[in-house]
Amino acid sequence: MGNQTTESLTTIYIVTESLIGATAVLGNTLVIWAVRLNPALQDATFYFVVSLAIADFAVGVLVMPLAIILNMEIQMHFHVCLFVCCSIIILTNASILSLLAISIDRYLRIRIPIRYRSVVRKKRIFICILFSWILSALGALLPVFGWNHRSNLEENERDYLRCEFIKVMSLDFLVYFCFFGWVVIPLFLMVGLYTQIFYLIQKNRRHNISIHQGKQNYYSKEHRTASSLALVMFLFALCWLPISIVNCISYFYPSVAENSTFQPVVLLTILLSHANSAMNPIVYAFKIRKFKYTFLSIINKHILCKADVNESCSIDLTLENVIPK
Repeated sequence: MGNQTTESLTTIYIVTESLIGATAVLGNTLVIWAVRLNPALQDATFYFVVSLAIADFAVGVLVMPLAIILNMEIQMHFHVCLFVCCSIIILTNASILSLLAISIDRYLRIRIPIRYRSVVRKKRIFICILFSWILSALGALLPVFGWNHRSNLEENERDYLRCEFIKVMSLDFLVYFCFFGWVVIPLFLMVGLYTQIFYLIQKNRRHNISIHQGKQNYYSKEHRTASSLALVMFLFALCWLPISIVNCISYFYPSVAENSTFQPVVLLTILLSHANSAMNPIVYAFKIRKFKYTFLSIINKHILCKADVNESCSIDLTLENVIPK
């Protein structure tokens, strides 16, 4: 009976992972395509959004199959298994740094609106994105250089073993470095930045209440965009904190983790963390008009093969791209 339950859970897990993966790939392909096609989306914030979308796309293409392989406990060399697990963490790290970069960019737009364009240049943006990915890879690959679980394994498993995430990854690395260092601290910084962004927007709107409508429209637009991107950050926290809490429970209360009912909880939190990669394109479609209209244009012209796209969409895109002085 126990084996049947395990097999059913594994089947449900694999099917759900596959569906999430396909949705993440399609959705994030649309995001990257939209920024490539629409000049109104080609600014600093949306370049960082593309960096986030690339990480989410890679989750769909790479992490979902790798997660299924890990769940199947296939026999492989210890270092191959370790590298597979580290690859998953690279993309999580890159997502967090992309979200942090987005919040910093939105803050600078409000804090130094006059000097913003001279400070945030395209070359600096691309250097920032490259640096964030290099840093993400270096942080995630620390287990390859020794911070792993190999010394705690049985002698016969130190070369070849049935590959499981928890067998090769050190829990103190996952808890102290990945969770407290790479998730909690950036999330606190992002919450602080968005709090300051909304405070400055409200302050400027009150201060400019009697000034021409252009400024009011600018701050209203900034408020809408910041709200949408803050929602993306909130969903990331909502989806990734449960798996981090599960790792903390496994580390601080190992007897709880050994309970048979704990495994379904682990699988559910893994699915939730991966589902986050499919959520962001949905948020952009419903909350950011420039994305919504570009998505519709792509679907109509390139997927449904309709020659004529609603003219009002392109008009709205042009209007949205005008930033009042």
